[in-house]
Amino acid sequence: MSGELERRYRRLLAVHPWAHRRVYEEEMLAVLLADARPGQTRPGLADTVDLVGAGLRARLRVGARGFTEPAWADAAAVTGLLVALVLAAAAGKNVLDQILVDPSLPPPFRPPATDPVDWLRLAGWAAVAVAAAVGLRRVAAILAWAGVAGWLALVGPGVADQPGYVVDTLPQFTLAVIAAAGLTVAAPPRRAARVLGRGRLAAVVAGPVAVVGLLELNRVTSPLFGGGEVSYESFYGLSTGSEPVMYLYLAGLALACLAVGVPVARLAPVVRRRVVVLLAPVAALALVIDGALAGWATSTVHMGHTIPLVGAQWAMLVLVPPVTFLAGVLLVRRREETQRMVALGRAADRERPTG
Repeated sequence: MSGELERRYRRLLAVHPWAHRRVYEEEMLAVLLADARPGQTRPGLADTVDLVGAGLRARLRVGARGFTEPAWADAAAVTGLLVALVLAAAAGKNVLDQILVDPSLPPPFRPPATDPVDWLRLAGWAAVAVAAAVGLRRVAAILAWAGVAGWLALVGPGVADQPGYVVDTLPQFTLAVIAAAGLTVAAPPRRAARVLGRGRLAAVVAGPVAVVGLLELNRVTSPLFGGGEVSYESFYGLSTGSEPVMYLYLAGLALACLAVGVPVARLAPVVRRRVVVLLAPVAALALVIDGALAGWATSTVHMGHTIPLVGAQWAMLVLVPPVTFLAGVLLVRRREETQRMVALGRAADRERPTG
């Protein structure tokens, strides 16, 4: 009987971090078994709640300390700067779409005058990126959190009557939260610039600017709807008058993406893995919106009126990013712990005397 109870207590104690169990598990188990009733085979409800709660609190404390590691600080600094650049580029493209008139579109389809909010968004995220690059981390974090608050104030109220617009902007909102959180993590001055280096920092800055420039150039030179017959090539929103020109645009966009991707890929593995974990929630959210909510989005367009999302759909949109992030953190820690144990085993094998 005691063997069955001991096995079940050990399962509950497994909730605690391994380092804690290594020191205290046998002592805690002895106390629990000593307090057990004669013939008891299952832990009581109070013991179960206490052990699980204490284990989860211990894991949260360990997890919080883990985010103070230099690798997380480096990844947060780089990610905060990178996301701020992407958001500034997106805001810049939105402003340019309104300033640069597409000559191929008839007047009724041309964009309205620029909105002050669009200019404010561009200036705000550009300021965040500059502050992060020059080492004004606190200023960058405050401005980024102001951007998050601005989204909540301006877009958030549309949950009821404009759910489609809110859902479409959720990836950008998630990026804003990631940038703000990343820049809030304590790090030495100019950490992102030091981790990347001058050359890679310049490439990371040039990449988003080049993408926006190429997209705007393609838009204002589009051969569509210009009057009369035209020959054109179209590819995911890009339009050109000939196939070679299309290849040039695609090559330019590919190079611009590589200008950002290569510097990140060349970071130290411990930093690179954490950058991926920090950005994974955005990818997961975009997949959910494009996949699970594709039918809802199509129905909303064709029905001609707002179709509200149900509670489960909103819960999915809210929970996917944090769950993805926590899963990524656990995977990184497990991988690195496995690598550490393998390295210790190899070191022990090398030190073991032969013969």
